[in-house]
Amino acid sequence: MPCQQGEAWRNPEPSRSVGTVTELPTAQLALPTGQVFACDPFIALDGEARAFTATVAPGTYLVTASVVDITVPGESAPTHRHQRVAAARLQISDRAIHHWELAVVDGQDVDELDDDSFFGYGVDAGTGCFVDVSAAEPLGAYIAETDALMDAMFDGVEQRQLVTLSDPSAEHSVVAFPSGWGDGVYPTWVGRDSDGNPACFLTEFFVVPDDRIPDD
Repeated sequence: MPCQQGEAWRNPEPSRSVGTVTELPTAQLALPTGQVFACDPFIALDGEARAFTATVAPGTYLVTASVVDITVPGESAPTHRHQRVAAARLQISDRAIHHWELAVVDGQDVDELDDDSFFGYGVDAGTGCFVDVSAAEPLGAYIAETDALMDAMFDGVEQRQLVTLSDPSAEHSVVAFPSGWGDGVYPTWVGRDSDGNPACFLTEFFVVPDDRIPDD
């Protein structure tokens, strides 16, 4: 479920909150093996990382995030903007999306899921990321030994919405972003073009209400 720039949504009563969705400027991510891994970078970058079964050609690709600015009509403007990342997208090509499918790793079978279930990654530190699977272990060690990612994510006042972090060798990089409302489990989708090739990977953080889902 990609979020379009400038799209506004309104929650039903009683919250009355209104959100405007905008797209952040892109960050670059190197995928030297073309094997994509998505996770909470504070807890899951290690030697156990498992890439999605959907692979791409090795190269450097763009990552962007759709951010919701949330306001309540009639209330005075807050000191700091209330923003939440609704979705993060790893763009592989500019081709139109023909269909979406759930991103899975080896051993996961979507045919075993019921209509209310999905495969996704767990978040325990309010952060998600895209990274090449080959970079997971070295970057995980670097993050565990330093405050580099924490310093990159926070500027002392507000949380940054899209950051790129490289290890000291500059051989490995990760693009990280806040995970919507925080901790939870979130799915990643593969958008395929009409030839069946991955055009993008998109992680959904359940920020924008879906009118197809009943209130109860």
